[in-house]
Amino acid sequence: MSSAAEILATKSRGIARVVSGMPTQDGAGVKLTRLIGTPQLGHVDPFLMLDAFGTDNPEDYIAGFPEHPHRGFETMTYMIEGTMRHRDNHGGEGLIIDGGVQWMTAGRGVAHSEMPAQTNGRMFGFQLWINLPANEKMREPWYADIPAGAIPSFTVDGAAVKLIAGTWGGHKGPAPERVTAPFIADVTLAANASTEIPLSEDRAGFVYVFEGALKIGNTVVHTGNVGVVSDGGNLQISAAADRARFLVIAGKPLREPIAKYGPFVMNTEAQIRQAILDYQSGRF
Repeated sequence: MSSAAEILATKSRGIARVVSGMPTQDGAGVKLTRLIGTPQLGHVDPFLMLDAFGTDNPEDYIAGFPEHPHRGFETMTYMIEGTMRHRDNHGGEGLIIDGGVQWMTAGRGVAHSEMPAQTNGRMFGFQLWINLPANEKMREPWYADIPAGAIPSFTVDGAAVKLIAGTWGGHKGPAPERVTAPFIADVTLAANASTEIPLSEDRAGFVYVFEGALKIGNTVVHTGNVGVVSDGGNLQISAAADRARFLVIAGKPLREPIAKYGPFVMNTEAQIRQAILDYQSGRF
């Protein structure tokens, strides 16, 4: 029988590593910061990439992301501020505004565009790439808008939470059910406040701090950094002297081979070559 100390140890998570983002450009020259999917942090299974974009200068984003293809994974776009329009070649179309989410499952192949629907003002948000298991990579594409009003907003232990995916207490996020069981929350902590994030032991994940600083175990994660969490259960988080706001993202690892080439994420190089051929041949 495990001792009380051993049981506690399995439930306590810390920070395995802290990584800074990498400035880059994507789409038609949109300036952003790549947080996951870099030489420093290739992926956090099942998450392939996380981009953050935030600017008051329309020249940094107005050209948007003209039509481009995807295969083999999903995207979750969370617009904290700003307006973005989605169109794809399978009939998916939607407009998200402040606080809304776009969820797209590329599956066997989709070509879509993501274009700002504003010409001035602040654009601030994130895009997360979530891997699909091998047996779902060629599933039918799917798309949905999730307006801000459909995302549960609540307070717990001094934390203000917007829950996009997963469960927290009696609350459930509106994201679709997936094998990877993603947990995605936007959390704000008052200065010196603390909370416990409910993460089951079968999930891997990370936090991204975009305001203030967090203390997790003996590690402080500052603004602009990703803290990859160690194995365990629930996550105890405290804000530093000032208010902190952060994303906490976790999911069930797939533990499958990953082959990536630009907008295609499959399991083998042969599948990547087939994806390129299919797109060039108009089979998306």
